[in-house]
Amino acid sequence: MKIAVVCANGKAGQLIVKEAVNRGFEVTAVVKGENRSAAQNAIVKDLFDLTASDLAGFDAVVDAFGAWTPETLPLHSTSLKHLCDVLSGTDTRLLIVGGAGSLYVNAEHTACVSDGADFPEMFKPLAGAMAKALGELRKRNDVKWTYISPAGDFQADGERSGKYILAGEELTLNSRGESIISYADYAIAMVDEIEKGDHIGQRISVVRE
Repeated sequence: MKIAVVCANGKAGQLIVKEAVNRGFEVTAVVKGENRSAAQNAIVKDLFDLTASDLAGFDAVVDAFGAWTPETLPLHSTSLKHLCDVLSGTDTRLLIVGGAGSLYVNAEHTACVSDGADFPEMFKPLAGAMAKALGELRKRNDVKWTYISPAGDFQADGERSGKYILAGEELTLNSRGESIISYADYAIAMVDEIEKGDHIGQRISVVRE
């Protein structure tokens, strides 16, 4: 299986690449500079300069883009739109490293994690930007997309337990009442989804067992 990981030098991107390479996938890193991931191949290009020919022939493309500063938050929408436009009408699947703030906390799907009184104020702009990008993604029926939200506590340096719970649109807690997952376990879930392709056109979520 051939996959490309966009923004492969980031923390999430590197672990997704490592997981995929360890399973025997042919992995290409899409990076702006030197490839610091374990990918065997690299496309050295800005995300916004990628073309259909750059991503042709891949079974899946992982979007591991991230932006956190006020002036770059709109890039969550514009970068995802660009990748969708590049992959429009193809059989290449697009899997997005998503956010947890947009997960629903009620059965009616009218309230999100980020609406809660205890949601940190400093993270609300990021959650809003990512939720906006997800809303725009939901309107695309020309791309085989899957959006994967992590648990609320997404730990960059957390341990690789190898166990996770696959959930849907609602915030899900594990048996200890936690919403937590490491980047390493998230990478396992991402590569599992690449292999199985069970949730095209859906947002799913993952939490550590």
